[in-house]
Order: sequence, then structure tokens, then C-alpha cells
Amino acid sequence: MAVILVRGTGDVGSAVAALLSLAGHQIVLHDRTAPAHTRRGMAFVDALYQGTAQLEGLIAKRARSLRDLPIMLDCRRAVPVIDGPLNDVVAAIRPDVLVDARMRKRDEPESQRGIAPLTIGLGPNFEAGGNVDIAIETQWGDDLGRVIRTGRSLALSGDPQPIDGHARDRYVYAPVAGTFFTRFNVGDLVTEGQEIARIGDTPVRAPLTGCLRGLTHDGAAVAVRTKIVEVDPRGDRTAVYGLGNRPKRIAIGVL
Repeated sequence: MAVILVRGTGDVGSAVAALLSLAGHQIVLHDRTAPAHTRRGMAFVDALYQGTAQLEGLIAKRARSLRDLPIMLDCRRAVPVIDGPLNDVVAAIRPDVLVDARMRKRDEPESQRGIAPLTIGLGPNFEAGGNVDIAIETQWGDDLGRVIRTGRSLALSGDPQPIDGHARDRYVYAPVAGTFFTRFNVGDLVTEGQEIARIGDTPVRAPLTGCLRGLTHDGAAVAVRTKIVEVDPRGDRTAVYGLGNRPKRIAIGVL
């Protein structure tokens, strides 16, 4: 089985890590410090804030140092999660495969090739044989999860999939840059217009009535236009936890 480094602790990167781990591979999850991922009930990101996180019966645990990574990989009790310089992590574990699951929709990704013997890119702007060895299609549709061995993944287009008639209007994007503060949790019920967080002195209000499907962790550093809140208008708390349909289909493609 392979040692695999997955970049990104959001819902897509976490789904990839979960399915690859369940398939017997040794996984390390890497992200920047204090990431602003919102769908925390569907991800391992909270391990970077709270030390541990659970998803699909798997436990992720924050590595205290680079020296812990080989020990945790051999132990297999938990998926190790770490932040810090990527080059140091690569040197510590020497991965067989690197998966870039950061899902940076509007950024042109730097070349991943050569970081590991096999590199896989998820999301727009990846080109198989160009900046990665293999790309995986991540756009909704019949091709979701398709393995691309030559050529580019589809460009970013369209609105998010609607829930009860609400698409982009169920999200809140950071109006200013700063530190995100909240006392709410994923799954909490909120009403339209209710203040649920602050970025510095700027209030963040619920765009709809429903339950919080996505909420950036208290203390995260957010940039302007970062997605920070998502409300599910159905109010179904059970729908905000576990592997989402799209992340799971993408992860199957990686596997």
C-alpha cells in the first residue's frame, strides 16, 4: 500500500483521506495554519484546532511535530493531520502519491509534478501531464469523479447545486479580512438576519433560516471573499455530517 499526502482538510480532502485510509493506504493530511473550511461536520479540519476529529468512524489527530508522522503512519490508529511548510512534510514521509485537494477554484495551481512519484490534482485549472500527472473532474454532472489522464479539468462555471430552491444565496462570504469569531457550531439552528459571527468588529449574519451546514472555526484567519457560512434551509441537522455526495464521488475517482 502507498504512503499518500493529501493537501487540504476540507470536505473533499477529508473524503479522499477517508476512502484511501479505509482502502489500506497510509495517509497524511496537510493544510495551512488556521484554515477557514466551513463544512466541518464533513471534514477532519477541526483536528488542527482541537487536536482530534472524527469522520465516518475514522479518527484524525494533529501531529505535534514532523517527528511524529512516521510513528503515526505505522501505528494507523489515527489519520495524522499537520500544518507547516509542505517541503518539510514531504521530506519527513517521502510520499508515493500527492493529492492536491485544496479546491482553490479561482487560483492557477502551481506545478505539483515531481513532489511525489504520482501527483493528482482536484478541481479547475489542473492539467494531466502538465501541472499534475492525473486530474480528477470535480464539477457537478455526469463526469464528476472522472479520471483525466490527458488534458484539463473543466473550468469553474455555474452556481452551486440548489437546496430547496436556494443556491448561492445560502452562503456568506467574508466582507473583510481578519480573524473569525463565533460561538455557534455546525448543526445549530439560525434565523435569517441573526448575527452568528464577527470578523473583527464586522457582524456576520445568517442569510436564511435553517441549520448551519457550514461554519468557519472560531479563530480562523479569513481573507476577503472567503466562504465562511452555509445554511441548509431544510433545517435537517443530520444532513450536515458525514461524507457528502460530491466529495465521495471525487474520492472514488482518486481511489
